[in-house]
Amino acid sequence: MTLIISVAYVAVLLSALFVIIGWGNRSVQGATPTGTFTFVALLFTAGLDMGLVMLPLTEFPVYAGDPVYDFANPLAVEFGMWGPLVWLMYFVSTFYFVALEPKLQVFQIPVIKWVYNLTVIATCAFTGYLFMVNLPAYAPAMPQWAVWALVVVVVLISVHSSAHLAFMKWLAILSTWGFGILAFTALAVVAYVYSGVGLAGLLANVAALGDYFANIHRFATPISDYHEFYLFWWFAWSIMIGEFVARFVGHMKAWRLAFAMVVLPAVPLGLWFCVLYIYHQEAITIPVWLNWAMISVGVVFVVNSLDSLIRLYATNLGWTVDRLGKRGYYPLHFLLQVGLVAAYFFTPFKIEWVGLVVIGLYAVVFVKMAMNLGAVRQGAASVPAE
Repeated sequence: MTLIISVAYVAVLLSALFVIIGWGNRSVQGATPTGTFTFVALLFTAGLDMGLVMLPLTEFPVYAGDPVYDFANPLAVEFGMWGPLVWLMYFVSTFYFVALEPKLQVFQIPVIKWVYNLTVIATCAFTGYLFMVNLPAYAPAMPQWAVWALVVVVVLISVHSSAHLAFMKWLAILSTWGFGILAFTALAVVAYVYSGVGLAGLLANVAALGDYFANIHRFATPISDYHEFYLFWWFAWSIMIGEFVARFVGHMKAWRLAFAMVVLPAVPLGLWFCVLYIYHQEAITIPVWLNWAMISVGVVFVVNSLDSLIRLYATNLGWTVDRLGKRGYYPLHFLLQVGLVAAYFFTPFKIEWVGLVVIGLYAVVFVKMAMNLGAVRQGAASVPAE
């Protein structure tokens, strides 16, 4: 498994560099173009889930205590788990769907289409499962039945939201602003109420992120079993996120698309981790009201992820409201997602298996591209450069 994920990840990263260097001046545009802010908001909220909000504080101690991560500080390691190299995967898949898939039609091959959409369904449910298993770390007093009830409510909201594209866009924008407000509030509280570290403490942590860039090569292959899990997780996400956001790409050159998808999300990610790292450094207990604010933002992120992915596979498979009607659409997707969340919880089913299947899909795409180099060149040049 380690060899497979290593080869696959390096291949995708090299593909990203090839696109930026070789086709960087090619202009691309999705079927439903949006402004850059809306595009990044959709990417940010669809490409992330509650793990962004709720995992770092539980992971900093792990990275600090395990010698395998001694090459960098825990903040830099956390950023590496979520950082720019990961978003390069999203860029590759987005460029593929906006520029090459219309020519190659790989994902219209019936068997590929079904396998791919089954991975989307399974990864979508993993978002709900991850929320459920990590929620007790932030709400330890919440009984298990209440956790399940909240997951059910989140799935219900997500299924309803998935049927309304305009609502999805506004929810993505509002949750992006909500995340920014949460980060600012968390910083203000820790800086001026609980620790007095102030702006200097935040800037010191921003500087500490330099450890990531100094050791970025280490994140190109698995550092540990846990990092390997992360890489399979990101692979499971990568193709479907690319397909989802490709339709919203505004008219821009490929290098600008890379900048929008890699650099712009990295800035709020890095700042958020820098804020949370102060809580870890100072051993500060999160106040109850802020704890629930984080849970609330995490819930919105889960909804954002679920609704976009439900809409994606529903459209691909024809399981839409227009075709099934509300009486068919809502029960189908609700039962499917809740059932798979339960499968992750009660059976040995793992996201790594889904990621492995997605790597196989990448291999199919690369083979198809090699067999159709003329179509690849034509697709990459289909929209004239400005």
